[in-house]
Amino acid sequence: MPWKIRKSFKIFAAGSSLRKRVAYSLAIVRLILVPVIFLAVYYLFVMGRIVDRIVNVDAPAAKLAEQASIEMLEARRAARNYALLRDPEYLQTNQKSLTSVRQILVRIGDLEPGDKTIVQQGLEAVTLYQQRFAVAISTMAESGQEPVERIREAVLAYQKDLDDLVKASRHERRAQLIQELQTRVGSFDTQITQAIQVGSSALRQVTPDLRESSEQTLQLASELEKRNWARVQSDHQQARQLIHRAEWGLSIVSAIALVFSVWVSLILPRQVIQPLVSLKEAVDHAATGNYEVEFELYGGGEVVELAKSVQNLTSLLRRKP
Repeated sequence: MPWKIRKSFKIFAAGSSLRKRVAYSLAIVRLILVPVIFLAVYYLFVMGRIVDRIVNVDAPAAKLAEQASIEMLEARRAARNYALLRDPEYLQTNQKSLTSVRQILVRIGDLEPGDKTIVQQGLEAVTLYQQRFAVAISTMAESGQEPVERIREAVLAYQKDLDDLVKASRHERRAQLIQELQTRVGSFDTQITQAIQVGSSALRQVTPDLRESSEQTLQLASELEKRNWARVQSDHQQARQLIHRAEWGLSIVSAIALVFSVWVSLILPRQVIQPLVSLKEAVDHAATGNYEVEFELYGGGEVVELAKSVQNLTSLLRRKP
């Protein structure tokens, strides 16, 4: 009794052609990499924004605030030198430095809109300093001759003070000596200013106000510098946390994608190739002379059409004597 071979075809993407099924398989394999690529692009984008803020906003604003403090100190130094020497060149230096302070504060405000309030306070303090310095200039012009003798006495007293400090330094530690020298050097400006103020009661009234407005500008510039360096540190911390999250996120997604790709590499070829393998086995069996071959066909496409043709051929051969 002739025996029959029964083959069952389960076609992946039923109703579509073999070419489309292969295309679907390749598309699925490529889609496995999409989450990894998406996460990598996302983290690169976020990291780029953080680095851009550090490089183009926070760090430049902090450096500008530091420069504003330097320019304000230069303006104070020029004002003090003018009070000593009455040289118009120091007036120009003072005004130039104050103009630079204004420009720097405006640039900081453009970079950091959140600091607009402090920037505006700084601009008002600079304006107040200019007004008070103009009053001081007018007062000095009315006072007549410079207090040369009092300045000379202040310088000689300062020199004697330093000489005494150096003579006594053999009994002190080096660090303590340096600290004392810094203190004495810092007090020299105060001594000269006091010597100038002795002969003018009006100047004595203006000088504290002038110092107050300049100190306010320096404090605001220092506050801006601290705030922006704090932002730089915060951005660095965010970057470190982002790197940590990226390492974990990409590792997990990559592991999932790897497992899924292994599974797909085992399943897809079987779904695409298995119908062809079954058809080949049936044809090989019929080639031995046993045409009692039946097919259970599912789906559509080139393979199913080819199986139908083979089935028709075997049926025709069975009917022949």
